[in-house]
Amino acid sequence: MIRYLVPHIESQIVRLPTPVAVQLPKGQVLGPPGAPVKMSFSRWSGLARLKAGQIGALAEDFVEGTLKLEGRMRDVMAVAAGLLPASPVATGISWWTGLQRQIHSFRTHSPKKDAAQIQFHYDVSDDFYALWLDPRRVYSCAYYRANDMTLVQAQEAKLEHICRKLMLQPGERFLDIGAGWGALLLWAAEHYGVNATGITLSKNQHAHVQRLINEKGLQDRVRIELRDYRHLDENRPFDKISSVGMFEHVGRANMTAYFNKIRRLLAPGGLVMNHGITSGGLDNHQLGAGMGDFIEKYIFPGGELLHVSGVLTHLARAGLEMVDTENLRPHYARTLWDWSDALEARQGEALRVLADSAGDARAEKTLRAYRLYLAGSAMSFEQGWLGLHQILATRPSDGVKDEKMKGARAGYPFRRNYMYGPAAAGPAL
Repeated sequence: MIRYLVPHIESQIVRLPTPVAVQLPKGQVLGPPGAPVKMSFSRWSGLARLKAGQIGALAEDFVEGTLKLEGRMRDVMAVAAGLLPASPVATGISWWTGLQRQIHSFRTHSPKKDAAQIQFHYDVSDDFYALWLDPRRVYSCAYYRANDMTLVQAQEAKLEHICRKLMLQPGERFLDIGAGWGALLLWAAEHYGVNATGITLSKNQHAHVQRLINEKGLQDRVRIELRDYRHLDENRPFDKISSVGMFEHVGRANMTAYFNKIRRLLAPGGLVMNHGITSGGLDNHQLGAGMGDFIEKYIFPGGELLHVSGVLTHLARAGLEMVDTENLRPHYARTLWDWSDALEARQGEALRVLADSAGDARAEKTLRAYRLYLAGSAMSFEQGWLGLHQILATRPSDGVKDEKMKGARAGYPFRRNYMYGPAAAGPAL
């Protein structure tokens, strides 16, 4: 087995886009000296995974400590992409596989299980996330409206971009589903004067946002609730709704029900912004080559992705009308690289923070998992294996709000100039 693997691996690493050295379990090193990436294996089984291009399994070996990686994360990801035997989104499925996925999705996404899955990811440590996110802790795709924007500026531009698309007005009832650490909720309240409600399943995030609301003295018109979206009261509909980085946790089996719930929560003529990750392939619900399995195990249990066409189908079935869709895929690649670079630069601090909440052994595994997750996700958005779509939709109404657009059945102007024109509302950035 070993005699067979070694010459094949030597041939394989020569063809990779970035020079790489491979250290075998007994110390022999294959590849050029001084290569920008070095992979050191402590088990021979890792070499078989390398030969097969099982990226997810190699990532698991790294997290568990049987594989050591040296080099910049951008170079490591170039090697990972070169090892893939085929596109991780080019997977067709049979009707039987589709049925199995649907059953699995139903079983995975109950309110109780969703809460546990969200807390698994978001309640790792607030201080850990603060090391590599911007000061507002916006944990979703930024919007680099200008090429020279910093991450901080681009995240503020994203918050403003969403508020303008939603045409927020003072006094409107605004709901943020999956409010995170409260950045959009507070931005909308402070800059647009809305009456804002946010919900989250993360206990850490709930406590953090409540503290910010109290510090800013916004208790009269901003509230944060520890609540599942399925349990929201529908008797007082909202004028505008946002869902940012949340619907990836809903599950494809619940997707039509999710948009149905949003429609019932939305006042006739109101607008909803659904901002979330989509699959680059039509049929795959996660990335192939074991990458999706790695994310499921170490980062986002219960996460499921749909192609944007599937998202729009569920949205339409729920009686919502899509009025604008924008793909921010390159923006998320850049966002993730900014996060990755920040974490790489503060690994020592990250270990100390994680050790305080989870102990040394778990801290090291968590840090290694997040290093791969951020850089691997950046590569996946660069390659087009993942997308990020902002979908703006309305609940049609028989009342015409804009007399210049007869028959619109919505408050949306069906023109984009209100987002970008000099007269557009909102603070200057």
